[in-house]
Amino acid sequence: MTYCLAIAVQDGLIFCSDSRTNAGPDRVSTYSKMHRFSVAYDRSLVLMTAGNLATSQAVIAHIQRDLEEDAEFNILKARYVADVADYIGELNVAEQARHKKPSGPGAGASFDASATFILGGQIKGHAQALYLIYPEGNYITASELYPYLQIGETKYGKPILDRIVRPDTPYETAMRCALVSMDSTIRSNATVGPPLECLFYRNDSLKPHARYFALEEHHPYLAKLRQSWDDNIREAFAKLPSLGEVIGEDD
Repeated sequence: MTYCLAIAVQDGLIFCSDSRTNAGPDRVSTYSKMHRFSVAYDRSLVLMTAGNLATSQAVIAHIQRDLEEDAEFNILKARYVADVADYIGELNVAEQARHKKPSGPGAGASFDASATFILGGQIKGHAQALYLIYPEGNYITASELYPYLQIGETKYGKPILDRIVRPDTPYETAMRCALVSMDSTIRSNATVGPPLECLFYRNDSLKPHARYFALEEHHPYLAKLRQSWDDNIREAFAKLPSLGEVIGEDD
């Protein structure tokens, strides 16, 4: 399991992902799920992955191969971010089908080969865009009402996004919100874990990224964020209206 999210605000796009691929009693594995493709002043794209690691790695490898071989279509030849989303959707479906073939890598095994992706960024001459690409190859975009997208273990980190994030939210606030969403998920699900990667692409900059950082499990900032969030939640809870007016005061 994994957790990745992206937020679209007026300032730009925020991407955040964990790096855990499995967590057992005697082994924890990590792998970056955030991939960047850019040409300065022409296009800047970020792709995050969740689901079957073999499928997502194969899709990333195919993207890289098409770039190296200057294929008839690759992400540097796309006119729109939506064209890239179509392309990744097709690669995703093809790789899943390859794993399911009797002669494929997954022959004789019973497992879920599906993968989902979040693609975001901007191509020169067009507005920034953000897409969630499903295993079936189709995709959706973020909206004004819900200006964020999630893949992987989404339920634990969703409430903070619903309460805080709006299209006009400042990017630094949105990045903190993404980290709290990520940390809330880590607290409730051991299959999601650091290092945490967080990236901000500034709207219309057409540069790789304006801000990027990675936080290990014991990074001082992550520790302060967790403690502050816990303390403030407890304080806010203590200030909630008493139930006395509903159930009556104790005798």
